[in-house]
Amino acid sequence: MKATFWFDPMCPWAWITSRWVLEVEKVRDVQVNWQIMSLGVLNEGNEVSAEFAELIKRTWRPVRVLHAAAKQHGEQVVLPLYTAMGNRLHLEKQKDVDIVIAAALAEVGLEADLAAAADSTEFDDLVRASHANAVAISGKGVGTPVIAIDDLDGNAVGFFGPIMTPIPRGEAAGKMWDGFVLVAQVPGVVEIKRTRLAGPKVD
Repeated sequence: MKATFWFDPMCPWAWITSRWVLEVEKVRDVQVNWQIMSLGVLNEGNEVSAEFAELIKRTWRPVRVLHAAAKQHGEQVVLPLYTAMGNRLHLEKQKDVDIVIAAALAEVGLEADLAAAADSTEFDDLVRASHANAVAISGKGVGTPVIAIDDLDGNAVGFFGPIMTPIPRGEAAGKMWDGFVLVAQVPGVVEIKRTRLAGPKVD
């Protein structure tokens, strides 16, 4: 089975879901195509607090760098660079996005000057296009992450989430994937949701 996973690297919930998907790949025959969403694009035009607006402004920096790296080296660098960024952002709780970007690029063995993309609008059209692809397949009003798989007729269907905590591991991750696929492939299913019971446990 093939799946497409859209994420914003600064979202802790997307990080948890992405680590679940990596667990799934160990126990199920699934190939994942990693694509990028943007909390910046997602929140354009929304009335938010000044503090949240500043956070959203910072989210543009890593997604621009991810797109720059993918354009220069191919999409195969997206997952390792995301993982290098996410380990620092979510596990190590580093707050300085620019330090995170620089360290992540070095870890993956990519050119340090790719960090300059964070301050450039050169890749914003790519950011918006990739984000639009996620919204097109899952519908307006979704957040990050979005996962798309094929339904029983071979047509792509996309869903926001699943949002979970903590990260399922091993066969538990596989069983959850089995359930996700079964629900996602039922025609007409659009939402399963309940109140979040706990904050994100990112490890």
